[in-house]
Amino acid sequence: MHMANFDALQTLQHVFGYGSFRGEQEAIVTHVVAGGDALVLMPTGGGKSLCYQLPALLREGVAIVVSPLIALMQDQVDALKQLGVRAAFLNSSQEFDEAREVTAQLMRGYFQIVYVAPERLLMSSFLNLLDEIEEGAGIALFAIDEAHCVSQWGHDFRPEYRKLTVLHERFPQVPRIALTATADAPTRAEIIERLQLENARQFVSSFDRPNIKYRVTQKANARQQLEDFLEKEHPNDAGIIYCLSRKKVEETAEWLKSRGWDALPYHAGLDASVRNQNQRRFLREEGVIMVATVAFGMGIDKPNVRFVAHLDLPKSMEGYYQETGRAGRDGLPADAWMVYGLGDVVSMRKMLDSGDAPEERKAVERQKLDALLGFCESTDCRHQTLLRYFGEQHAGNCGQCDNCLNPVDTWDATQAVQMALSCVYRTGQRFGVVHLIDVLLGKNTPKIAQFNHQALSTFGIGKNLSQAQWSSIFRQLVAAGYLISDIEAYGGLKLAESARPILKGAFEVWLRRDLEVSSRKVSRAERGSRAKEVYEQVSDDPLWLALKAKRMELAREQGVPPYVIFHDSTLLEILNRKPQTLTEMGRITGVGQAKLARYGDDFLEVLENATL
Repeated sequence: MHMANFDALQTLQHVFGYGSFRGEQEAIVTHVVAGGDALVLMPTGGGKSLCYQLPALLREGVAIVVSPLIALMQDQVDALKQLGVRAAFLNSSQEFDEAREVTAQLMRGYFQIVYVAPERLLMSSFLNLLDEIEEGAGIALFAIDEAHCVSQWGHDFRPEYRKLTVLHERFPQVPRIALTATADAPTRAEIIERLQLENARQFVSSFDRPNIKYRVTQKANARQQLEDFLEKEHPNDAGIIYCLSRKKVEETAEWLKSRGWDALPYHAGLDASVRNQNQRRFLREEGVIMVATVAFGMGIDKPNVRFVAHLDLPKSMEGYYQETGRAGRDGLPADAWMVYGLGDVVSMRKMLDSGDAPEERKAVERQKLDALLGFCESTDCRHQTLLRYFGEQHAGNCGQCDNCLNPVDTWDATQAVQMALSCVYRTGQRFGVVHLIDVLLGKNTPKIAQFNHQALSTFGIGKNLSQAQWSSIFRQLVAAGYLISDIEAYGGLKLAESARPILKGAFEVWLRRDLEVSSRKVSRAERGSRAKEVYEQVSDDPLWLALKAKRMELAREQGVPPYVIFHDSTLLEILNRKPQTLTEMGRITGVGQAKLARYGDDFLEVLENATL
């Protein structure tokens, strides 16, 4: 029976094993199946791929999916084959013979879905091939994944994406669906303009990821804070740790390894074979930690990443949202954890200002960084702050981010801020924060003696506050733009125009009171005592471990990542419902007909053995 004879819900249940649609999925599928163009803005983990995979099965012909993510194509195709879908990919990672075989089968009308890299798609030989396919078996649809790659303001700009208008010009009857998880207004407008989607229907999902717990911690001893976080909350979990520089990636991975963690480095400077090997281990094994630059992430579809940690600031709210969005795609609880200090603000601003981008671009990037700093310093619910940035209102506090769990105290810092600004002014607007705090605390350092700063009126006037408190004040003043880090003065601070009214006492300044950061070492014996149990107390359950072991065994046999067999959320449901027959197993979310036939008996056997 041809797939087009099924309706959407039956196909969803029969092939994918889901009992119902989520959010906008049904409306999108119906629209595209009817031949309409669509722009889909949906957060990572929201079920974007289903929005084109299902119409691909319901329309005649082959669906062509344009994706820049070579690493992801293999996994997507593996996952579709597990569902019994005839799928393949064409990209530069293939041997010539393999690509020729796929092309021959494509010509014969064998495939339902084919993933293609944009470079391959744009070759005149491939476009001619598509002409022939359209004449024969037909083209069901074009899906343009990661559509934000057309935007020159985005962090993943791909010039070849701009040429994808050829699809509309050459095949005007074939519906197009463009999808992205990046949805700030300028990027959205650019996608519509560049891909000629003016007449496409827009579907905008909520960008809230309620299962992610956001935390921003003041930096004290970053490595120790990181290990503290890992030991208390994620002793055996897979996660990603982002660093700004390649050097820091390698040093952090080495250090974690020396401390007994299964950590691997990933950055663009590593040999391609090492990168691929590390990525493969992260995807196919349990509990591996990837320490990476932002080069790692696009195309990582591992659903059970339990945490994303930032040891350095991302460049923007979009970057932060995308990077943290790689956690908890299976809908189970996950952490987004970041340490952040004055040094991060200064170095990130310095990097932006000293880059060789045109001034117009720098201005946009400064605004984006300022929005991120505002998020870091915010005393409001993190979910609300994040969603406000994307133009979405969020009703009520989330009750689980750091600001909701430990509401931040604010204090009238007007007098202290005036002291800090005055100190910057009187020392000549060319010194860094360490020296400025020494002046305020009245320390007799060689540098103070060298510049005769003990003679200043601001020398020693700040003794009633600690070094940590002054550091917090300076960080917040730089983040708020009252102080500017001067590149020519090697990061020395100078007053911004906006600081002058404060010095004149024109208005009050209220700052967040930072919580005291503990740098206490956590003993090895404490590893495993978690602040929260991600899997609702199941991680030590022998049956849970047996189900995971069976999944890993089946995954290894077929050379696919474990989550391609079943997601953690599906395994959890099997654990909780303990089906006793194949019919009962077939009712579990994520168990479609192909997987039921292939694995049902294996998992029923695990359940039987556990009850003996």
